Amino acid sequence: MAVTKQVAIVWLAGLLMIAAGGVAAQAYPVKPLRMIVPFPPGGATDLIGRYLGLRLGEIFGQPFVIENRGGANGTLGLDAAAKAPPDGYTLVIGQTGNLTISVSLVKVGYDPVRDFSPLTLVVSSPHVIAVHPALPVRSFKDLVALAKAKPGQLNYASSGSGSPGHLGVELLKKSAKIDLVHIPYKGAAPGFTDLIAGHVAIFFTSSLSTQQFTKSGRVRILAVGSAQRSPSLPDVPTIAESGYPGFEVSSWWGALGPAGMPREIVSRLNGEIVKIMSSQDARDRMAALGADIVTNSPEQFADYVRTETAKWGQVIKETGARVD
Repeated sequence: MAVTKQVAIVWLAGLLMIAAGGVAAQAYPVKPLRMIVPFPPGGATDLIGRYLGLRLGEIFGQPFVIENRGGANGTLGLDAAAKAPPDGYTLVIGQTGNLTISVSLVKVGYDPVRDFSPLTLVVSSPHVIAVHPALPVRSFKDLVALAKAKPGQLNYASSGSGSPGHLGVELLKKSAKIDLVHIPYKGAAPGFTDLIAGHVAIFFTSSLSTQQFTKSGRVRILAVGSAQRSPSLPDVPTIAESGYPGFEVSSWWGALGPAGMPREIVSRLNGEIVKIMSSQDARDRMAALGADIVTNSPEQFADYVRTETAKWGQVIKETGARVD
């Protein structure tokens, strides 16, 4: 009888714990949240992080504090997010470079799969070859010819060592047999500042970062790195069309939290972000930026991170790319 009573007490305690957990999940969030943006203000990652933070704050009725932690190609911000409490109050925007490329190039303080709770992919965007308008080229073929005529004299900007822009140009250098000098920046915004000022000649970066500059005529787009022409740049040929078949480089951005977040919170955040990105407002805003919305489940996002990490690791091996 005593044993039966003891079992009943344990069973009741378990039910109370489950109920308490359910109430906690339903009440979430009960305080301000933090969105870590691992790059400086003004770039693509910042635009995406601020948009999601604003919309999630409206839905949750809690402020979303945007924390820009630039540096080391976005790895500093990801490292801070990985070490945050897994309570659902710290999120981070991860992207191709800091989540799946840098881990094969430099020593980082996190594992892209083990140390994060993937929520969903958010958007993707093809890379483009942007040049200063004063550069005497009108096509990608012209650029290759100029680079061959001036080996080691043309420099190119990237959003950081280990970014897709960095590795994409390293692939092009190998394919086109040209010599360009790499100038890494702490994000897209400072790279564009120097491109517009004429301090660098070329910038291979996401089309999401270029729209505001191309519309004003401050930079010229020579080619896109996607497999097909971009709907936002229908008159710009692909790099594959320009004589390098099979070439494809795009960037993507996704939302994550620290590993160990409660399943109920992960599910809720995934659902809310997917709804946000399915809205007409999000479609209009992302289309204006030249980005494609691509949401998925936490499990699908985790699988995608694994695949991308393996792919870029192979590219690094083939090109011999290194951190500058």
